[in-house]
Amino acid sequence: MGKKRKHSEQIAADANKDESVPERPKRTLLGWKDEGEPEKESDSVGIFRNKEKVLVTSSRRISYRYRHLMLNLVSLLPHCKKDNKVESKSSKGATLNELVELKSCSSCLFFECRKGKDLYLWMSKCPNGPSVRFLVNAVHTMEELKLTGNHLKGSRPILTFSSNFDKDPHWKLLKEMILQIFGTPKDQRKSKPYHDHVFAFSIVDDHIWFRNYQISCPHSGAQKLDRGDLEKMTLVEVGPRFCLNPIKIFGGSFGGPTLYENPFYVSPNQVRSLEKKQKAGKYAKKVKAKTRRKMHQLSNPMELDEFSDMWKD
Repeated sequence: MGKKRKHSEQIAADANKDESVPERPKRTLLGWKDEGEPEKESDSVGIFRNKEKVLVTSSRRISYRYRHLMLNLVSLLPHCKKDNKVESKSSKGATLNELVELKSCSSCLFFECRKGKDLYLWMSKCPNGPSVRFLVNAVHTMEELKLTGNHLKGSRPILTFSSNFDKDPHWKLLKEMILQIFGTPKDQRKSKPYHDHVFAFSIVDDHIWFRNYQISCPHSGAQKLDRGDLEKMTLVEVGPRFCLNPIKIFGGSFGGPTLYENPFYVSPNQVRSLEKKQKAGKYAKKVKAKTRRKMHQLSNPMELDEFSDMWKD
């Protein structure tokens, strides 16, 4: 075996090397780095990265259909975080804002169930607002519909809006909030780097209708589909379905000054009370008809028949 060089001999050998030979760059955690190149941190100072996260929770005593709808939305949004149920009292705003801060989120979807029948959806940007309260109607979950569409879990959706969203200021505000909450950020940790389904939001009769479609490309393994060939692409509905009726838009998070109030909104309690009054009105009509019949009989008595006692003997 050869003997090792002494330290002084090694230094002399390094000094005799040609100075024109470039030195080996330094090794870093992200790869090799040259001294002349600027660091990557300085280049990424001006780059914006979307770190939007949504907290999804519900109130206590929520029904099973509405809970399934919430779980369907959780499966559709890879950038959301699900939390325990919250008591829907007057202090729910402060509690939810604190939960959003603890979970490092910037938005919140709160499903509030009242009387076991009515579902309200709070859509809020925390902690400074704005926030919107919706009444949710026409709920159909994925388990009920059993549609043929199927897309990969965690893929990024394409959000489409009808042209009605650009007419009034409150629809523009709702469109921006929906874009920020339902749009999956790019390079999100749990998301897939491609699009294979569409979220469709359309306004009909001052209601926002939600639909989820899969982008289907019918082709065999040998035949590839061109990117520009959109005629062969079809949309297959996946689910779920629901309808949002906006009630109020607040300036703060879960409260604050009222920015917009829907003049055509009728609460479900008023609808149920009107139905009870109609049913009660039917009974009152029957009672009045009976009394009118009795009064008519008393005012118009029948004449006595002379042959009425003929067959009594």
